[in-house]
Amino acid sequence: MSQQTLKIVALSGGLQRPSRTLALVEELVDGIAQAVPVQAQTIELGTLVPQFGPVLYRQKLPAEVERALQAIESADLLVAASPVFRGAYSGLFKHLLDFVHQDALVDKLVLLAATGGSDRHALVIDHQLRPLFSFFQSRTLPVGVYATDADFSNYVITSEALRSRIELAVERAVPALRQLVDARAQQAARAPLLALA
Repeated sequence: MSQQTLKIVALSGGLQRPSRTLALVEELVDGIAQAVPVQAQTIELGTLVPQFGPVLYRQKLPAEVERALQAIESADLLVAASPVFRGAYSGLFKHLLDFVHQDALVDKLVLLAATGGSDRHALVIDHQLRPLFSFFQSRTLPVGVYATDADFSNYVITSEALRSRIELAVERAVPALRQLVDARAQQAARAPLLALA
């Protein structure tokens, strides 16, 4: 992966396939990939749950779950999305993030998203997800994306309003991502000079 390519990891908190949450994160990642060069990876919570559900300590996790955690911790941008259960992100979504080292996401860019049955849960992004990543001292991007069941048809986004929200979230994310690319380029340019010093 080149210095100009950003590593995006999308964590989809849906527990089944097909999944509206997965469809949403894929649209977000695709939008970002059209704006900046990326290497993208999607982690689906539903496929990992049987392996980490009953586990209490990270050192007891199987290799596949450990690889997923390392991907989350090493991402340049984390796209974190959960369906809403009882007014909040799912317990299993939180359980996976409980294994993430508390300093691993400091200053990491995070784009928040959620799906729910109705507009009543739209504040889950600011009232639940943003405080969660504030604990990690992450840099949550200013625009999150919330989608309802009515925004999809057969798990495909059909709402123009949702597409507009996705476009706005990507538009607001891109400057921060380009700053990261520029900072890396400057660091790479200085490296030979530092070696000669």
